[in-house]
Amino acid sequence: MAMTPEAKVKAKIKKILDAHDVYHFSPFQAGMGRAGIPDIIACFKSHFIGIEAKAGDNKPTLLQERELDKIRRNGGHAIVVNEDNLDTLEFLIKHLSGDK
Repeated sequence: MAMTPEAKVKAKIKKILDAHDVYHFSPFQAGMGRAGIPDIIACFKSHFIGIEAKAGDNKPTLLQERELDKIRRNGGHAIVVNEDNLDTLEFLIKHLSGDK
């Protein structure tokens, strides 16, 4: 089965997280969870990170934006990552690890 463009972005995100030994998981969405939560939840160096994966020009929905904003308001990091800005995730991890 071929991967969707968004699934390819998620795979690249997970590869980056694994390379930096970042704890992460993808919440199971089967009607029992809360809508709009990020695709990937991570924790690194005591920092909570919510990652919304998008492909191409796709943007987060209003509900997803609300969840990302709620994470930020509570001191967490929340980013939207697509195939063109994977370096943003790398930058965040390096920043949180103290590498400048």
